[in-house]
Amino acid sequence: MNTRGTTDRGLRLIPFRGLRYVPERVGSLAAVTSPPYDVVVRPDGLLHLESADPYNIVRLILPQADTVAARNAQAAATLRDWLAEGVLAPDAEPSLYVYEQRGDGILQRGVIGALALSGPDAGVVLPHEDVMAHVVEDRADLMRATAAHLEPLLLTYRGDEDAATGATAVIERTVDRPPLLATTTEDGFRHRLWAVTDAGQRAEIQADLIRHQALIADGHHRWATYLRLQEEHTDPGPWDYGLVLLVDTARYPLRVRAIHRLLHGLPVADAVAALSGLFRVREVPGPLPRALEALAGAADEGNAYLLAGDGGFHLVDRPDPALLARAVPADRPEAWRTLDATVLHAALLDRVWRIPDDPAHIAYIHDTAAAVEQAERHGSTAVLMHPVREELVRDLARQGVTMPRKSTSFGPKPATGLVLRSLDLG
Repeated sequence: MNTRGTTDRGLRLIPFRGLRYVPERVGSLAAVTSPPYDVVVRPDGLLHLESADPYNIVRLILPQADTVAARNAQAAATLRDWLAEGVLAPDAEPSLYVYEQRGDGILQRGVIGALALSGPDAGVVLPHEDVMAHVVEDRADLMRATAAHLEPLLLTYRGDEDAATGATAVIERTVDRPPLLATTTEDGFRHRLWAVTDAGQRAEIQADLIRHQALIADGHHRWATYLRLQEEHTDPGPWDYGLVLLVDTARYPLRVRAIHRLLHGLPVADAVAALSGLFRVREVPGPLPRALEALAGAADEGNAYLLAGDGGFHLVDRPDPALLARAVPADRPEAWRTLDATVLHAALLDRVWRIPDDPAHIAYIHDTAAAVEQAERHGSTAVLMHPVREELVRDLARQGVTMPRKSTSFGPKPATGLVLRSLDLG
């Protein structure tokens, strides 16, 4: 792999000239933001965002056209138009950016910058999930066309608690002054952003981060895309860095949630019937929050899933040990072999339901209620999952063991549209 721009010491974060919306040219900053591209529930969520404001960022991250080439050409043209019209404008000087989210009982703060790319063998940025080749190719096509990083990845690291200097100390000092922008999105989260332009403060952040490694919390496909596009550019330059948000989870722990599966074309009755003799299946009472409590209780005992889509809820647990012995690869650590996602994909999807893991058969949905609603609307099966602890995710990543794709959802995720990175600006 190309190692330009990498370091064997730790995280190397550099400033960049952020592209940001000009407030006077849009209805509101909240109306032009969106969740990350893979969290937008399509088609309903996409249409909602498109109608929120003609300049909503979703027109760049999820352009709509009949072909892949047309979609990417449209995104590139839209970005050029918005720059020409003054809807988006670059900041005057390179900066690192302090970013804060507050809401739902959570306070998260971190620093946004351009991070030197490195492969998993370097042990600097640790992936914990597998990626899908078609998604990487889709994001690569978009990044090539726009020559831009449109949304930051979410990376976590474990800083020194109560440190008087370093990245977190700079963050805490920075949030005491007026921000570049502040907005509250419709989910109730308040977002604030500051530019760190002082050379001394930037050096303090960089000297701290160079001592750490990071875990990819959200954005595995975009990180893989960064690495692919770096390989395509032979000369050192802006493609050697990727847009990231780094959060110190020793100070600001993230919330870890599950990502659910929607199985197209599989009615719940057929899904349940196929489990006979292989899993225990029980109907549990609703509504959804009550059924999820039953799932949480069963998950404490072992692998457990909640099936929905027929108006009821079916708790699936206690897998047949013989099935697991046949289906789950034995050459991985026990913590990996017993993951709910591992058992779901190796035993249920591959052996019992025989469902290929591709977009025609499976959708990955972050929102629990949305997964149930779509399953009921289309006569399909929603498989609701229980979240994995961050400590387990980090431990497997340090062993170089990746989890099945879409095993976790770390959050809160950074809002897309607050700051972009143009590769044409260096």
